[in-house]
Amino acid sequence: MTGSITINVDDGSFTAYRADPAGTPRGAIVVIQEIFGINAGIRRQCDLFAEAGYLAIAPDLFWRFAAGVELDPDVKPEFERALQLMGQLDQDAAIRDLETTIRTVRGMLPEDGKVGAVGFCLGGRLAFMVAARTDVDASVGYYGVGIDGLLGEKHGIARPLMLHIPVEDHFVDHDAQARIHAGLDDHPKVTLHDYPGEDHGFAAAFGSRRSEEAATLAEGRTAAFFAEHLG
Repeated sequence: MTGSITINVDDGSFTAYRADPAGTPRGAIVVIQEIFGINAGIRRQCDLFAEAGYLAIAPDLFWRFAAGVELDPDVKPEFERALQLMGQLDQDAAIRDLETTIRTVRGMLPEDGKVGAVGFCLGGRLAFMVAARTDVDASVGYYGVGIDGLLGEKHGIARPLMLHIPVEDHFVDHDAQARIHAGLDDHPKVTLHDYPGEDHGFAAAFGSRRSEEAATLAEGRTAAFFAEHLG
């Protein structure tokens, strides 16, 4: 079953796409959007997690300036608009929205139910920040941009975090990847997976960016990670 919920925060409210499992949820997963809004690809990610038994929620993080926007990364003008929207996002406010979402979703689960987060692109960066700044139970980030500039927050990561890193990411060069590895390889809560030959967006649910073999490998790793840490 799919639908939407409204989440209230101090300065307003926003909607979130909701996908429910067939039975009692084994846990919940907050799906953090790319720069393209809660589009068909993000909804599909939610639906897949619901099929695996999780309650999945994708909050609209652009609600303050572009509520309900849905963009297609394969359409150049829409991709360019998405880059502009990313520049308008207050990422600290987005983390507060995500923290409220995590708290809201936790209240929708049976007692002691656990909540994870998974993010893609912009969401991959925010997944790292969520791991460092909130009490989320486990987090996964796909091709997060600028994580090498956030390593000063790594000491805040108290629960498991997995990052998927495409080696040929044209938004995250090899030097940045080396800094990420140097900063996180020895962190007891962090697991890094590199994908040689893959570019940014390789695990998108739909579209030309998807690289099927690598995406399937990453998805399997994410599924096992959440099964271990959420239930």
